[in-house]
Order: sequence, then C-alpha cells, then structure tokens
Amino acid sequence: MWDDPRLAGLVRLLRAAARPPPGAGRIALALALGLVTHAVFALGVLAMIVAMFFGLSESFGRVPQPYAWAANIALIVQFPLAHSLFLTAKGSRILARLVSGPHGTTLATTTYALIASAQLLALFTLWTPSGIVWWRADGAAFVLVCAAYAAAWLILLKASFDAGAEVQSGALGWMSLMARIAPRFPDMPTRGLFRVIRQPIYVAFALTLWTVPVWTPDQLLLAVAFTAYCLLAPRLKERRFATRYGARFAAYRARTPYALPRIPKNDPQ
Repeated sequence: MWDDPRLAGLVRLLRAAARPPPGAGRIALALALGLVTHAVFALGVLAMIVAMFFGLSESFGRVPQPYAWAANIALIVQFPLAHSLFLTAKGSRILARLVSGPHGTTLATTTYALIASAQLLALFTLWTPSGIVWWRADGAAFVLVCAAYAAAWLILLKASFDAGAEVQSGALGWMSLMARIAPRFPDMPTRGLFRVIRQPIYVAFALTLWTVPVWTPDQLLLAVAFTAYCLLAPRLKERRFATRYGARFAAYRARTPYALPRIPKNDPQ
C-alpha cells in the first residue's frame, strides 16, 4: 500500500514538512498560508454541501430584484473564469506574484486552492434565493436522494485523492515551502477512478449538482451552468497534459473514456 504513488508522494511531503530546515520567517509564512487555505477550503466545501442540500433556497444573499438574478449569475461565472485563468501560463505567472517575496512560485498551488475555496464560499453564502421551491423530497425518496448525494461527494473525495491529495487540497505549496524544497507534482493520474474515465473529478462534481433533495430554479441554473463547465473545461486540461506527457497521455486517452465509463461487451464465446 505504501508503494502506491498516491500515498508515497503525500507521505514524503509530510515527512519533509515535519522536519523543516531553519528559517523562522519562511516557516511562519508557510504555516499561516496553509492554515488559512485549509480553513477557507473546509468552509467553502461545507457551504456548498449545505447550500445545495437545500437547493440554494437558504443563503445570506439579499440582493433585491430585479438585480438578484444578475448578481447570482455573476457569482456563478466568477468561479469557472478564474479557475480556468489560473491554470494557464499567464495565470500561473499571476499566481506566483500574488505572494510578495521569493516564495510566490513555491506557494502557487496553495494560493490557487485558497482563491478557488474563497470563490466557492462567496458563491454559496452570497447567493440570493429566489424563494421558489419546485420539489422537496420526503419519505423514502428523501432517503434515496440523500444517499445519492452523499455517494456523489464520496466519489468526488476519492477522485481528488486519486489525482493527488496534496495538490487538490493546496497542501503541496505550503508544505514544500516548509521543507524548503521545490514542489513535486504527482505524475499523470491513471489509478483508481482514472482507470475508468479520464475526468472523474469533474464528473463527480457534476453528480453532486444533480442529486440534491430540494429543487429550485436556483439549483437548476447552477446545475446546468456548472455541468456545462465540467464537460468543457477538461478539454483545456487535456491540452496541457498532451503537451506535458506526449505519447503517454495519447495512449491513456485512446484506452480510457472521457466522462462516461465504457460498458463491457458480452463475449458470445
């Protein structure tokens, strides 16, 4: 189990960060940014889970109509725009400059996770509910839908682990700075859920959008917008992988479906 690269890289990083070389300022910066990032990450995920559980019918946003829908659409759009921008070469350079001093590049993955988490937190806490509820599950339907919702989140958690927990959580940057080493990114993910489809994180994220027990116009708008993003945005990611991994990624892409698992064919023999 410990030979699994998904665990080996994380354990190696944890061990290095646990024995940091001297440098009080560097260590303080790493710990502070790490603490803030993981706190905002937890709050953002919690806000998303709770808000979607109620179909976005409960939130703190109070923008008056007719401006509420414009504000809500802006909240939706800001996440994929920044999320995709910071994954480009230009976006990477911007991330490296957001932390002043010599450590911006090392902390880029942590800064990226912090920004994405803050965006999610803003989206799900500042949303202005329409006040319209189309459907609310109850009885056996409520139990089944809640089970599906929980399963979707567990799949997302598993896919994030398969992709590299240290990158997905933002730990790679601040722990690398603690250890005073260059961030070491996980290899191209092909294990776990990545054996089944090429984009399990995006698919699992989309599943969380459609398995909620309360349906409102708000939830439908969010689900449609973010599902479209989950289907289209990975194309940009795959271009980067094609450039970075070349023939390895081409072979992986040829044998692994994009978003829908391949149904095994029955052998008549």
